[in-house]
Amino acid sequence: MTLVILEKQYQLVNLPNSFVGVLRLLNIPVEKKNWFGAHEFEMDSSQGSTLSTNVAGIVDGSSGCREVSFIDNMPIYVKELIAGGAAGAFAKTAVAPLERTKILLQTRTEGFQSLGVLQSLKRLLKHEGVRGFYKGNGASVLRIVPYAALHFMTYEQYRLWILNNYSGLGSGPVIDLLAGSLSGGTAVLCTYPLDLARTKLAYQVIDTKRSFSSGVKSIYPRPAYNGIKDVLTNVYKEGGARALYRGVGPTLTGILPYAGLKFYIYEELKRHVPEEHQKSIVMRLSCGALAGLFGQTFTYPLDVVRRQMQVENLQPSFQGVARYRNTWDGLSMIAHNQGWRQLFAGLSINYIKIVPSVAIGFTAYDMMKIWLRIPPRQAAA
Repeated sequence: MTLVILEKQYQLVNLPNSFVGVLRLLNIPVEKKNWFGAHEFEMDSSQGSTLSTNVAGIVDGSSGCREVSFIDNMPIYVKELIAGGAAGAFAKTAVAPLERTKILLQTRTEGFQSLGVLQSLKRLLKHEGVRGFYKGNGASVLRIVPYAALHFMTYEQYRLWILNNYSGLGSGPVIDLLAGSLSGGTAVLCTYPLDLARTKLAYQVIDTKRSFSSGVKSIYPRPAYNGIKDVLTNVYKEGGARALYRGVGPTLTGILPYAGLKFYIYEELKRHVPEEHQKSIVMRLSCGALAGLFGQTFTYPLDVVRRQMQVENLQPSFQGVARYRNTWDGLSMIAHNQGWRQLFAGLSINYIKIVPSVAIGFTAYDMMKIWLRIPPRQAAA
């Protein structure tokens, strides 16, 4: 008789030595393998034990016991998803107060139009307390985890696909530009409704401390939406699936060059860093900060159009008709009616926000890749 013991592919530790030792004492032949038959040994009554080389020492209780690492057995793309999601959540939460303030400035929320960054932060603290800094951050993190996970993972996969199928392009910065743009577009399309919910929640300013001056009348006495689910449900009822993607045009128009430039600049800067400094966290933070800075400067007006399209039904002047027909119409009308400066409203705070955000994001991703033992790109290919 042979006792067959099956183990799951991603089991952390093999069977205890004591259990195998009991089987040996009982002289029961044993065959041990994973679901795919990859690792096995036999105990024969006449010969004591016949072991494969990779599991020597299991039966006699020696330290040669082979342990299957859960991390090492993960597919690379799963590791990239985990690394990207963790990096995104960490970076987004770190700059949540600045993100909330930026949205209030971009959407010309009453009571905040003429305020600077510090004054806006003080006003939020006064009227909503510390929790006000993080309003909409739940939706933001809920969005950024799958967004960043998809963004970083698809970047690596698109990059590998381009290298394998279009070798004539070489392996230089053009690959990073193309892979970054494609990954940014993919991540946006998959997570855009959550970004819409985040913006609508952040746009609402509720006087929880009842300290607004009587001159500000149009700030909601109660929230129009009470959470992520409420936003998505009501928006879908009002306009169907299309309404959940209101503003996706300028988002894609902005994210394609931004994501491409971000990865391109980051990777290009790292290529020029001496090898002995390439693992430095300060170096990674600096490269990430510069990448975010340049990328945001070129694409920021498109972000302003997107935010205004997302919240136009919450604004006092809304009459049930879309204010902007498309991205270019939005750019033109904002410049004509609100002044060209409005296209850059909140840019200063975005600089303050984007420098730590992108820097932390890239650095956390690189650190997670090391912790998860993701092989270098050359080895992964």
